[in-house]
Amino acid sequence: MRRFAPFLIPLLLTGCAAVTMETAGEDVIARAVEPSLRAAAANAEANNDWKGAAQHWGTLHQRHPEDTAISLSLARSWRYGGQPQQAADLMQDTLSRTGRDVPVLIELGKDYLAAERLGLALKILEEARAKAPDIWDIHSAMGVALDSLGRYPEAQGAYERALELAPDNPVVLNNLGLSQAQSGQLSIAIDTLQRANEHPGAGPQLRQNLALLLALKGDAPAAERMAAKDLPPDMVRTNAGIYRTLAGAAR
Repeated sequence: MRRFAPFLIPLLLTGCAAVTMETAGEDVIARAVEPSLRAAAANAEANNDWKGAAQHWGTLHQRHPEDTAISLSLARSWRYGGQPQQAADLMQDTLSRTGRDVPVLIELGKDYLAAERLGLALKILEEARAKAPDIWDIHSAMGVALDSLGRYPEAQGAYERALELAPDNPVVLNNLGLSQAQSGQLSIAIDTLQRANEHPGAGPQLRQNLALLLALKGDAPAAERMAAKDLPPDMVRTNAGIYRTLAGAAR
C-alpha cells in the first residue's frame, strides 16, 4: 500500500472528516424522506401506476440493496409494469444473497411466467411448492403456466389444489374457469366464473371474462348486461356488436 508523506496526513484526515459530515447529512435526509417514498409507492400500486411504483421502490432499493422486502416490491412493480425479465434478473441476484427463499422463488417464477419463459417458470415454481406446499399462490401460478403449455387437466388440478387452500378465491376461480373454457367445458366454465363473481373480491376483469364466455355460449343479452356493470356506455355499445357476432356463431 502506498504511504503518503507525514505532512499530508492532517489534510487527508480533514478532508475525510468533511466527507463524513456530508454523508451523515445525506443519511439524515434519506431517512427523513423514506416514509414518503414508501407511501408514494403504495399509493402508486393502489392506482395501478406500476411505473411510478417502480420508480419509488427503485429509489429505496438503491438505498437498501439488501432489503429483500423492497427487492420483492420492486420486482413486482416491474413485472406488472411490463418489465418481467428485469424483475427476474433482480430476483436472481436476490436469491444468490438470501438462498432459496420461498417468497423470492415465487416472485421469480411469476417473473419468468410473465416473460413467457414457461419451462423456467415451472421449474422455479415446483421448487417453491416443494419447500412450501401449502401456499395457494404457488399452485395458482403453476396452473397458469400449465394452461399456457396447453396442459389443461394438470392446470385444473393445480387450481383445485389452490382452492383447497384458499376456498372461493376469486383469482383462482377466474383462472380455473378460463382453463375449463379453453379445454372445451364452456358451461362448466361459466358456472365457475359465476361462482367467482359472487365473491366480494371479484373485480371488473373477471366480469368481462364472464361476459365473453356468455357470448360464446350464445347469450349476447346476458353478456351485455354483465359488461355494463363496469364499462362506460360507449364501450358497452362497441362490445355489444362483438358479443352478438360471437353469440351468432355459437348457434
